[in-house]
Amino acid sequence: MTFELKTIAGKRLLFVMAALPEYGPHLKARFKPLITGIGPVEAAVTLTKALSALNATQELPDLVVCLGSAGSRTLEQTEVYQISSVSYRDMDASPLGFEKGRTPLLDLPSVIELPLRIPGVPVASLSTGGNIVSGDAYDVIDADLVEMESFAVLRACHAFDVPLIGLRGISDGKAELRHVGDWTEYLHVIDEKLATTIDRLTQALESGTLSL
Repeated sequence: MTFELKTIAGKRLLFVMAALPEYGPHLKARFKPLITGIGPVEAAVTLTKALSALNATQELPDLVVCLGSAGSRTLEQTEVYQISSVSYRDMDASPLGFEKGRTPLLDLPSVIELPLRIPGVPVASLSTGGNIVSGDAYDVIDADLVEMESFAVLRACHAFDVPLIGLRGISDGKAELRHVGDWTEYLHVIDEKLATTIDRLTQALESGTLSL
């Protein structure tokens, strides 16, 4: 699937999603995203390749918007949240004396703030990793919600000095995950609510309440 940059208020936006099941009819009416594949490795490789190609033609986006579903044991199911901060739960070099979640020899904190805000959209902290979190596994997660791509997307954006906004709808987390249907059951609702949030983003850029 090819992607397209969308111009809003004179700014080029690149929308990034992990998987086609999250890309429903309401979002299809608004943009054509870059689909990275699931997990931090696929997200990093696919987005870096795309940004490299855009950079070569001097067409880097002014903003990357990473969106899709996420899990949470505490946040409201099917509601959409914008990401206030991102952490990388897979990174653990603590046996060498490094803080858990902090990449050794990289000058970044274990939790990285995302400063841009869409007015009126609730915020939540996010943990990225290569595993599905379910049930008691939430006990060791120090974040409001979990998913598998946003930290990798952020690091790719860092490499090209492009800002990032993260948006996630809560698809699961209240109950133990047992099959793929537990993830996909509410994606149609999240699709509609994410589309409404994209409309808010558009309004904020056009009105100047969000500036890049």
